[in-house]
Amino acid sequence: MAKLNIGVIGSGNIGGELARHLAELGHDVLVANSRGPSTLAKFAEETGASASTVEEAAKARDIVIVSIPQKAIEQLPKGLFAGSSAVIVDTGNYYPARDGRIAAIEEGLTESEWTSRVLGHPVVKAFNNIAADSLARRGVPKGTPGRICLPVAGDSEDEKKIVLELIDELGFDAIDAGTLHESWRQQPGTPAYTRDFDASSLPSALQSAEPDKVQAYREAANEAARAYFS
Repeated sequence: MAKLNIGVIGSGNIGGELARHLAELGHDVLVANSRGPSTLAKFAEETGASASTVEEAAKARDIVIVSIPQKAIEQLPKGLFAGSSAVIVDTGNYYPARDGRIAAIEEGLTESEWTSRVLGHPVVKAFNNIAADSLARRGVPKGTPGRICLPVAGDSEDEKKIVLELIDELGFDAIDAGTLHESWRQQPGTPAYTRDFDASSLPSALQSAEPDKVQAYREAANEAARAYFS
């Protein structure tokens, strides 16, 4: 894959691991968090990524990965992606115990449809259903038996193709999981969530998710994670 200019907004478990691995692969990576570039100086030194402001990371030419809590999406600067031609990747998950109740999601929008609406820009949903430890340690060469497979959902076939290729480069298989409206199948609590399925098993896990159980999936995942947010 050609060298890309990639911004990562969020330096937590998923955002930090993505920034680290992408920099190791030789991409030009800008990483930002809400506390400012000075707090990322050590991380930048260790990884080769460049510490930046949120605004600088959002101006990355090719891809911007938004990896922050759902509640923090509304705290990003307004118009952050105005005029951007980059692929915006949303890795986020909605946990009411952490994020508070978001009415539009509770009423039926998928998490990433809501994120896209708030950002005012299309997004691709990816990297949300893999645990940070698996992302950090379980990437392997293409063709390795049992290689973890990740779903990619979005409304642009061209943008999804770019993300599918990036995931392969990171050491994971990937499949097109449909439109952004269908991304509920990879949200917390669903059969495909943090199970490390391979390419032969992930499609059936996604399809086994039942639309009338979306709220039940969410509540079960929320209760299981509540202790981490207290």
